[in-house]
Amino acid sequence: MITRQVTPSESGKRLHRYVRNLMPNAPLGQIYRMIDDGHIRVNGKRKNQNYELASGDQLTIRMDESAFKETVGQEKKQKFIGIHSQIDVVFENHELLVVNKPVGLLTHPDIAESKQTLITQVHAYLYRKGELDSTLFLPASANRLDRNTSGLVLIGKTARMLHQLNQWIQQRSVEKHYVTIVQGNLRGHGEITGSLVREARNNKTRVDEASDQSKEAITRFHALHNNNGYTLVNIELISGRTHQIRSHFQSIGHPLLGDIKYGGTRFEQINHQLLHAWKIVLPDGRIFAVKPPQQFLQVLRKINIDWQGSS
Repeated sequence: MITRQVTPSESGKRLHRYVRNLMPNAPLGQIYRMIDDGHIRVNGKRKNQNYELASGDQLTIRMDESAFKETVGQEKKQKFIGIHSQIDVVFENHELLVVNKPVGLLTHPDIAESKQTLITQVHAYLYRKGELDSTLFLPASANRLDRNTSGLVLIGKTARMLHQLNQWIQQRSVEKHYVTIVQGNLRGHGEITGSLVREARNNKTRVDEASDQSKEAITRFHALHNNNGYTLVNIELISGRTHQIRSHFQSIGHPLLGDIKYGGTRFEQINHQLLHAWKIVLPDGRIFAVKPPQQFLQVLRKINIDWQGSS
């Protein structure tokens, strides 16, 4: 008999997915049969495959220990040597973490950088607090920002919260507000609806007519202040495509200041987009907001535009 207690961060995982992670070398069909036949139980009772586990649940697997060991993958020990854990926490409770990502930091690891990313720093932060309690679940972000876009990122600390955040975002019930500086005098408010096509070879997104290759994209904007040929703009991102804001504003002749890749021009030493995810409103009524970084505010001062922190 194998027993295992569900940890707080694992709460919310579906039973079949939990067992699949626990026994990665077991065929999926075998796992389903074991659950259906009652060889895998929760708190001594049969449960269906989609049962949502809770912290403290006792899982029992009727299996010989030697057979169980053959189904278990090699457990990975978390090591965070040399990874920074000084993250900018905007909000935190037992299941949700909201952080302010700085410019220049990847949200997730890629081929070029695997250690110093926002999510690895979040893991190091939680590990050093003693809250990284499972090898079967690691906290993850529900939204993603480009390397040179700053601002709010939502982290699900538990499987349940991560699932809830992902559902809300898929249903477009999370309000995501950005602020940027665009070139030219943009006035009023409007909606950009150009469909987007991703060009992986050059890591760009272009606006194109609707087709099987393109994806629907909706960007709402409100021009806040104009001065010296620049405009401070508040943006509500309805869909969340890669480089959506950057390509959409290029398509209407107002590229983001500093965004050389999408038609913008360098501003003094700044050669990346000035784009900041400043406010998020969750469907449960919680609101998180953080002002732009100092570099962004300094540019506003140089072009004589005030940041008021409101849409």
